[in-house]
Amino acid sequence: MTREEAGKKAEELVKKMTVEEMASQIRYDAPAIERLGIPAYNWWNEALHGVARAGTATVFPQAIGMAATFDEEIIEKIGDIVSTEARAKYNAQSEKGDRDIYKGLTMWSPNVNIFRDPRWGRGHETYGEDPFLTSRLGVAYVKGLQGRGETLKTAACAKHFAVHSGPEAKRHYFDAKADRKDMFETYLPAFEACVKEGKVEAVMGAYNRTNGEPCCAHTDLMENILRGEWGFKGHYVSDCWAIRDFHENHKVTNNPRESAALALSKGCDVNCGCTYLCIVQAYNEKKITKEQIETACIRLFTTRYLLGLFDGSEYDSIPFSEISSKEHRDYSGKVAEKSMVLLKNDGILPLSKDKLKAVGIIGPNADSRRALMGNYHGTAQRYHTIAEGIMDELSDSDVRVYYSEGCHLFKDRVEDLGQKDDRIAEAKCVAENSDVVILCLGLDETLEGEEGDTGNSYASGDKTDLELPLSQKNLLDELIKTGTPIILANMTGSAMNLRTAKDSDVVKAVIQTWYPGSEGGKAFSDIIFGKVSPSGKLPVTFYEGVDELPDFDDYSMKGRTYRYMEGKAQYPFGYGLTYGDIRVTKAEICDKEELYEDLSSFNASALEKWYDIDATLVNEGDHDAEETVQIYIKDTDSKLAPKNHSLCGFKRTAVRKGETVKTKISVPFKAFLEVDLDGKRILDSRHFTLYVGVSQPDEVSIALKKTEPIKISVEY
Repeated sequence: MTREEAGKKAEELVKKMTVEEMASQIRYDAPAIERLGIPAYNWWNEALHGVARAGTATVFPQAIGMAATFDEEIIEKIGDIVSTEARAKYNAQSEKGDRDIYKGLTMWSPNVNIFRDPRWGRGHETYGEDPFLTSRLGVAYVKGLQGRGETLKTAACAKHFAVHSGPEAKRHYFDAKADRKDMFETYLPAFEACVKEGKVEAVMGAYNRTNGEPCCAHTDLMENILRGEWGFKGHYVSDCWAIRDFHENHKVTNNPRESAALALSKGCDVNCGCTYLCIVQAYNEKKITKEQIETACIRLFTTRYLLGLFDGSEYDSIPFSEISSKEHRDYSGKVAEKSMVLLKNDGILPLSKDKLKAVGIIGPNADSRRALMGNYHGTAQRYHTIAEGIMDELSDSDVRVYYSEGCHLFKDRVEDLGQKDDRIAEAKCVAENSDVVILCLGLDETLEGEEGDTGNSYASGDKTDLELPLSQKNLLDELIKTGTPIILANMTGSAMNLRTAKDSDVVKAVIQTWYPGSEGGKAFSDIIFGKVSPSGKLPVTFYEGVDELPDFDDYSMKGRTYRYMEGKAQYPFGYGLTYGDIRVTKAEICDKEELYEDLSSFNASALEKWYDIDATLVNEGDHDAEETVQIYIKDTDSKLAPKNHSLCGFKRTAVRKGETVKTKISVPFKAFLEVDLDGKRILDSRHFTLYVGVSQPDEVSIALKKTEPIKISVEY
């Protein structure tokens, strides 16, 4: 069904409703209208990395881990699996009359905000700090969720529009101020891509204000840009209880009726919250018109028709057995394998069981299910913690396994250590009786997450610094003293200061696992024992500490992320080791003459074009591996260009040991454009350098990877 056909049917149905009935349908918990044969529908469902909060479902790695795969095909496949399980749940439960919250087909994902500051607690819900990577993965997830059938498989929702990435404690009254250049260069591209390329069905507004206006009633964002410049035809939803903030916190209105009227008049079609209960009152007071209520209602019923909720769809036969199937769980494990980032390896990995007599597993996250899940998660059929994964792997061997929790996950005051740190001695005994220690440190959703959802009340889900909790730092220091080789698993959704582990001769390897999903323990075990090579890449910069960062409240990109940072990263964006030794030996633009012609005669038709680059890779190592070719561009003329280089292409490629392979990576024409101070993309240079390699072209990446990218000069 086309949008035009669905819109016509929606209009015909809505015209039969009274004002009161229309008003009831723009709430997130829309009731049934029995006289018109309209069943109840709850718009609120979540699908960040699996169907969330709705019982059993496949739990994939958290979104930041998905981003670390640097793979659009993987992300689209995840979206397809998630939408299959959402349909299976909807089909089974709606048949039994259960149409409650988290049971519908409007999935409020993906989160395509930019992870501009590692302190932000919700950053692990995103695809990282880079607008290009976020755009590509956001579009892929939207396509996976919505499907390629005649009806929508589910309806995706790009959130939180826009300029939203902390601080959590202030989000209900905060005004995020960003100039037009930062808006269109960093904060908006992923939303634009989801709308124009992904055809995303919904967009969710943020809690905060942006440049003075609340994001759920924003003239520029909602009217001028989203529906004006981008031509968005879907529906707009408020974040939950965000409209209430208009009068209670932002103070831009005086009461709920004014808030409801303001949001509706700017194009917010459905209210997650209760403020739209005042819509009829606002209408009676002539604050809004019948036509405005009708417009919102038609948009929402257009989505319901596109989902086939009235005329049926090709997805109605998806059975309940698809939920958390073995195939889906296995794929979650594969994603976990490809998401983990090997940051350091002094030759200890992969481990050989034949050379081990005893292995120690230590740490508060070693046997933790919470450390697998992230937030906005479902309930897995089974969880494989890291401890379980290693024990399962060694169960058929003579290797002895010791275990100790080691310390509490979070104790951050000296007076809380001592007697309360009562597992330190046990942990040291484990280390001293082991050939190698697997040390699992980090955080979980109780320490970094959304305001109101974490136990981290002093920072409302955000981090105040980049340090591990004091209890864990103490444990690491004590274990280093034992001299037993350590493999550190850092289980966090964000960048931490790993300087101690990086510099220590005792810590032989460091793996960033993120929150790796229900199969994370098995995936980790398969990596350290060499069944698969690690292949994830950092979608965020790891800094030395907060002293390198601008103020958390400052939304200017100056000094932020790899594109604008002034100092040297501890571990750079795009970095990640494998067990192979893969490098790019040759790279060239396939259609250089066409590119040069489009640059010389720059016109609007070139804006959506992509150009292929051929890259040759060779694996001179002893292990088969997958490597991600990364292409960065540097405009060498324009004063408008980011301080450093920018990612403009990437492609995951498998290369067996001793093998040479060729691969194609596409780069968009837009990569050659700069954003001016008015937010317009312009061609402002005649000289560019493309860097084609397996990491960033900065000195830290080159030193860590021991390989330089291939340079391609573009001068026209």
